[in-house]
Amino acid sequence: MSGQTAPEDVRGAADALRKALGACHPRIAITLGSGLGGLTGRFEERDEVPYSELPGWPLPTVEGHAGQAIFGQLGGVEVLGLSGRVHLYEGHQPARAAFYVRVLGALGVPALFLSNAAGAIHRTFQPGDLMLLADHINLMFRSPLVGPVQPGETRFPDMSSPYDSALRSAVKEAARELQVPLREGVYAGLLGPTYETPAEIRMLQTLGADAVGMSTVPEVITARALGIRCVAVSCLTNLAAGVSPQPLDHAEVLETSQRVADEFERLVERSVTRFVTEGSLA
Repeated sequence: MSGQTAPEDVRGAADALRKALGACHPRIAITLGSGLGGLTGRFEERDEVPYSELPGWPLPTVEGHAGQAIFGQLGGVEVLGLSGRVHLYEGHQPARAAFYVRVLGALGVPALFLSNAAGAIHRTFQPGDLMLLADHINLMFRSPLVGPVQPGETRFPDMSSPYDSALRSAVKEAARELQVPLREGVYAGLLGPTYETPAEIRMLQTLGADAVGMSTVPEVITARALGIRCVAVSCLTNLAAGVSPQPLDHAEVLETSQRVADEFERLVERSVTRFVTEGSLA
């Protein structure tokens, strides 16, 4: 199992990525989860570097996670797209899943837009819906901050508002402008890799979760410890177990992600533009 992240590993990856970025100074990083990999096709002045060329960077193994850092202009804003993440269920410790966030902190990137695929728990949500995260519940029962305090991080980060209110408002306005339906709710992060049982979904409903997935939470915890502002949107790719009588499989996740990809990409692009024009990143 992969271990904790050493500060020198973060510095090495940050130095290599900074060299690759050259004159590009990203205002926002975008985690390109399931359904958002095609967003980089909208980048102008686009360039990329494989994770394999960045020392210490954990390599993703899950289908749909390319393993590249792509950078350029999106909606007139300099951005860094991270195509592929690693998950705890692949055998990584939470600190390794959040490795790239610590690299962003070393680079001085002020904000992070995360995306993910999730199962819909709320009875009115449907596959293909996009859900803005208002909050999350960490049911992975692990923290990426366990161990010595890393450079630039606070020991006890405040999590009363993990998803930035100004950035969330900008995403809502972007959705209204584009007439893209946007749900809002609470994301439950579980370890995986199994999908949840119907009994577990009933438990999550009782706890107040609206969607469930297997990522995002370690990254947001780390970002908040570093002072990086976060906003996140889930692509609801399936109904959770017990909400639908149909069995779940990863092919459905990928199929739904691809179906709503254009809508998702347009929302992110417009949101990024609004972050800057409205002063949300000031």
